[in-house]
Amino acid sequence: MNSPFRNIFTVAKREFISYFTSPVAYVFLVVFLLLAGFFTFMVGQDFFARNEASLGSFFLWHPWLYLFLVPAVAMRLWSEEKRTGTLELLLTLPITPGQAVIGKFIASWAFLILALVLTFPIWLTPVFLGSPDNGAILCAYIGSGLMAGAYLAIACMTSTGYTPLIASRIRSGLPIVGLAHSPIAQRRMALYRGVVSLPFDTTHMEPTEVNQEAIKLLKAHGLARPGEHVILTRGDHMNAHGGTNTMKVLAVDAE
Repeated sequence: MNSPFRNIFTVAKREFISYFTSPVAYVFLVVFLLLAGFFTFMVGQDFFARNEASLGSFFLWHPWLYLFLVPAVAMRLWSEEKRTGTLELLLTLPITPGQAVIGKFIASWAFLILALVLTFPIWLTPVFLGSPDNGAILCAYIGSGLMAGAYLAIACMTSTGYTPLIASRIRSGLPIVGLAHSPIAQRRMALYRGVVSLPFDTTHMEPTEVNQEAIKLLKAHGLARPGEHVILTRGDHMNAHGGTNTMKVLAVDAE
């Protein structure tokens, strides 16, 4: 029987190598390094204006950089497995789910630390210009790496694995409204970002009345105005699970 540590190492190694089989890792590294250098030398407490040999202006921005960039790394942990169809294969291996989670976390954390290590030219700048406290800078690097791990842990816990990697960073400016009679369905739809969930009972409606009643409900809640168009999707068989087979573009009347 394989030891737990060997299983974790195998998963972590596989996950870390997979980062570099696609352009995602290289794009992340380039974006992180460019933003780190830009914010350090160009924004806020300018590096040269501080007139001291330190990296305070560099580490000042790390919480904000991690806030946006760490989720981009964490979102692929399970969504990529599902997209490529290897999730079932991973779960059938002689490893526990806990070992898989820990292995993926370690791989992602190692990738973030690699990105942090690649910022060493910024450390060399105060060394070249003055006499910084290298011990304090090293401790700050260690603290930044631990902070990246904390951000990653939160992102891993909140990532469902069903959010597409790219679409998770994009949001349409158009309102999305979910209509349902079931309170359970309403609560589920309300969990999605940008979706407004409204109660809509079609029990006593004729099939020909559903579209217009839906438009009236949207107008009553200020979600549609006369002259606008609404894209409506529904099923011909109402109150049936998985029966969506119709899409229509409807004009909102002034009535």
